[in-house]
Amino acid sequence: MIEMVVHGVTLDPVSQMPIVVLRAKDAEEPILPIWIGIFEADSIVRQLQNVEPPRPMTYELTKNIIESLGGVLERVVINDLRDSTYYAELHILAGGNLLTIDSRPSDAINLALRFEAPIFVEESVLEKSKVPKPEEEDEKEKLREWLENIKPEDFEKGL
Repeated sequence: MIEMVVHGVTLDPVSQMPIVVLRAKDAEEPILPIWIGIFEADSIVRQLQNVEPPRPMTYELTKNIIESLGGVLERVVINDLRDSTYYAELHILAGGNLLTIDSRPSDAINLALRFEAPIFVEESVLEKSKVPKPEEEDEKEKLREWLENIKPEDFEKGL
């Protein structure tokens, strides 16, 4: 498994759908873009910008419930990619037991940010997610540069 951090949220220039970009914690690569919903993206951006809602939203509520039950989110693992769909797990430590709970990656990432828990990606997922080699080497380079050069001001566009 490779520990990843949230590099930011941006919009897909073609579909205008939000993408959360994960990057290896201690390296420039690998990079893992995951297309997510607008509401999940908005929650990630709010957390990255330290914007506290006046009342608990879904992820704050979930965090409050887990903590009220004596639990803590130990880590998040993005563990599979099937039919263009990513899968994740929440690893929650509660009452001396480690609970593994199925989750969408966007929800898992939102909770990881709120708990300041590490995000891991299975190496097999990174292999499956590699962008197929384009016919033109220029296209591959443009995609790599676009993902590597996303700036904080790009994250706010359209969200």
